[in-house]
Amino acid sequence: MEIAKPTILVVNDDGITAPGIKALMDAMSDIGRVVVVAPDSPQSGMGHAITIGKPLRLDKVEIYEGIEMYRCSGTPVDCVKLAVNKIFKGKKPDLCVSGINHGLNNSINVLYSGTMSAAVEGAIESIPSIGFSLDDFTLQADFSPCIKYVKELALQVLTNGLPQATLLNVNFPNSDNIKGIKICRQANAKWAEEFDERIDPHKRPYYWLTGVFQLNDGGEDTDVWALEHNYVSVVPIQFDMTAHHAIPFLNNWKFNA
Repeated sequence: MEIAKPTILVVNDDGITAPGIKALMDAMSDIGRVVVVAPDSPQSGMGHAITIGKPLRLDKVEIYEGIEMYRCSGTPVDCVKLAVNKIFKGKKPDLCVSGINHGLNNSINVLYSGTMSAAVEGAIESIPSIGFSLDDFTLQADFSPCIKYVKELALQVLTNGLPQATLLNVNFPNSDNIKGIKICRQANAKWAEEFDERIDPHKRPYYWLTGVFQLNDGGEDTDVWALEHNYVSVVPIQFDMTAHHAIPFLNNWKFNA
């Protein structure tokens, strides 16, 4: 008896025509049945935003032969929600993969990332989920060195599953000589943001967000260290944002109210 192939939902935040999603779609096609649901335009930095107050469009498109693909007018999270509710109709896929993002989503970037938020939404829906990102923002990015690791990690998750309410944040260095995979923690870092102020033709100010990435972590077990040393970083993350270690501290407070 033939064993059914796993069904894999492929999403991203760079848009349905981005080279990164094509690379991820091709890799997953070697493993299972692929269904692509992606934004109709770039949605980088959207975080876990959802569309409220205006209609969403979901259109089936034929971009690549033999692949079931849908273009969504909403955010990356909208794409996952619509896929689960309208395409799979509650019969959830075996795996949700997001990316491959053009640009890193390591360290604090995970909070802002549309790529990772799509994967988080998959995990919220109890779908084993992975977000993939490459340290190259250009449309000419070469994803070929990533593909064997993408397949390996996807197969590991399909075979072994993941701990409850957990997903993987996977980042690739921009290198032809990747040394292997490192299981890491998220580095302690932040963006020191600045706003470049300019004046429009109507004499009104407007702003461009700029900033410098500040690393406050010298550990050799972080995603930043791994990437700087040409390893694939794999960080298990969770959507339960409770600071469990702070509960005993707060329980010592004496409330007067």
